[in-house]
Amino acid sequence: MIKGIHHVSIRCGTEETAAKVKQFYTEVLGLPIKRDFGMGAMYDTGNGLIEVFFNRDAPTEAGAVQHFALATDNVDEDIEKIRNAGYTVTVEPRDGVLGDDPPYPIRVAFCIGPVGETIELFQER
Repeated sequence: MIKGIHHVSIRCGTEETAAKVKQFYTEVLGLPIKRDFGMGAMYDTGNGLIEVFFNRDAPTEAGAVQHFALATDNVDEDIEKIRNAGYTVTVEPRDGVLGDDPPYPIRVAFCIGPVGETIELFQER
């Protein structure tokens, strides 16, 4: 049945916004484009895809999804790249532990992407 998450989808409304999205995901985060289909593209995260499609007529209202998380080996380094590119960091890098049997140590940070998407950077410790 289910083998994993294939992609997360983000909608953007203008060609200018689409260019910002492409710059953010390729240049700031370093994700390669796996598929480009004219009205959008899929960016390869290494173990799933972020699909961004251009649709100027559809609203970009938030739904039930609060955020998506991208796995990283260095939250601090990545959040500085994001900050230096002019994006808002909403939660500074911090350590945490999920659960206690066994403990799952993590380091996370959150930012807002180019179309208002909330992105968590997630590092296993």
